[in-house]
Amino acid sequence: MKKIYILSLFLSYFVGISQENTSKDALRYAVDDITGTARFRSMSGAFGAVGGDLSSININPAGSAIFSNNIASITASSFNIKNNSNYFGTKTKENYSVLDLNQIGAVLVFTDSNPENNWKKISVAINYENANNLDNRIFSAGTNPNNSIGNYFLNFAQGIPINVLENYSYSDLDFGGQQAYLGYNAYLFDLESPETYISNVPSGRYYQENQIVSNGYNGKLSGNFATSYKNKLFLGVNLNAHFTDFTKRFSVFESNNNPINDLPRSSIKHIRFDNELYTYGSGFSFNLGAILQATKEFRIGLAYESPTWYNLNDELIQGIESVSINNPDNNSNPKFYPDVLNIYPTYKLKTPEKWTVSGAYVFGNRGLISADISRKDYSNTKYKPTKYYDDLNIDMSQNLTQAIEVRLGGEYRIKQLSLRAGYRFEESPFKVDYAMGDLTGYSGGIGYNFGESKLDLAYSNSHRNYNQSFVSSGMNDTARIRTIQNNVTLTYSINF
Repeated sequence: MKKIYILSLFLSYFVGISQENTSKDALRYAVDDITGTARFRSMSGAFGAVGGDLSSININPAGSAIFSNNIASITASSFNIKNNSNYFGTKTKENYSVLDLNQIGAVLVFTDSNPENNWKKISVAINYENANNLDNRIFSAGTNPNNSIGNYFLNFAQGIPINVLENYSYSDLDFGGQQAYLGYNAYLFDLESPETYISNVPSGRYYQENQIVSNGYNGKLSGNFATSYKNKLFLGVNLNAHFTDFTKRFSVFESNNNPINDLPRSSIKHIRFDNELYTYGSGFSFNLGAILQATKEFRIGLAYESPTWYNLNDELIQGIESVSINNPDNNSNPKFYPDVLNIYPTYKLKTPEKWTVSGAYVFGNRGLISADISRKDYSNTKYKPTKYYDDLNIDMSQNLTQAIEVRLGGEYRIKQLSLRAGYRFEESPFKVDYAMGDLTGYSGGIGYNFGESKLDLAYSNSHRNYNQSFVSSGMNDTARIRTIQNNVTLTYSINF
């Protein structure tokens, strides 16, 4: 495959140096998911003041000092996601499942029996988690009464001189110019006046489909250190390395039977626009946390999670085809699939910080109840270099907002058997939640302690509504998506 490296602006007509990022691309990395061990998931992640679980250090790093002995765990999960779409009254469904090894880690606990030493315990842990599984399938279809996806290409073309589209190649142009070039080569528009174009798609109604196939993950490797003072105050810190690998393939199709009497030029009857976007990169963050054993039964926790500073890279492949009537070149089925892999310059993304306040009440050996409240201000999400992302950063600062997340969990023990349940509510990161709604989730699970080892099983369910655009600009119509996740998680832990 021919590779073209687009490193800077080529012509002054265009703005931006990368593919068209949106706030939802940023939220792919800024919005947390509840993953990890089965015990953690069965209680909906309400572990900020509980600790004693390898996944709990992602909420509060002081939690590793709650362990009384060395332990290692490994977790596998079945992720099922169902997307129900409604596009102009037409309802479609897409269902997808995947099995993933999503957690592995261990903690070493060192205790000091010297009665004169108040620092009784030190713990060192390392834990890897698939922090967010990005595998997904979405299919939307319906009849749009007004807007053609051809407007996407027409929107980019306006203001570009015709000699640019006729004399330059696709690989010479930046993202905006390439979109105009694709539309021009598919005969979606014609020149009306210098630097102004008119659509060749006849006005009327348009049947449209959008197929999205996503694969990937956000991985997180945490190195943890924690200690305890008089077994009353527990302090901890994490250093986290983040990894992301994400591929999204989406194909937009449109057809129409609209009359062509008003078009003396060629008339477009079908359009198919294909894209494959690959995003990869790495990042860094840290956590600080404390847990106070206020009484024998009651614990309180406070934790801080820094922003994650990502370095990201995008690679994009595109192609288009159309069916044309009265084409001046007698080409009824123009196709343009350039053999070009666009590799864009590395850019930076900073996600918002998060604060978590927690409380837990422990009923001796019988069980516990716990609650976490987290706050994250998504309006602080930023892309860099800022001179290329000013408009997007301003848009996110104006339209994103702070969101509160509440997690509740409980556990009840009957000898070696543990019964667990949890609840989770997370506010939308948008000021107007029509773009992405609130998330509500429920969970439950069981665990059995064999003495030197444990086996835990969890089930979790969550749902959230949001809007999905067919193309990123040029038309504002969206499909309303309801995403339902059903996950089953199994963890095996062993003392050593």
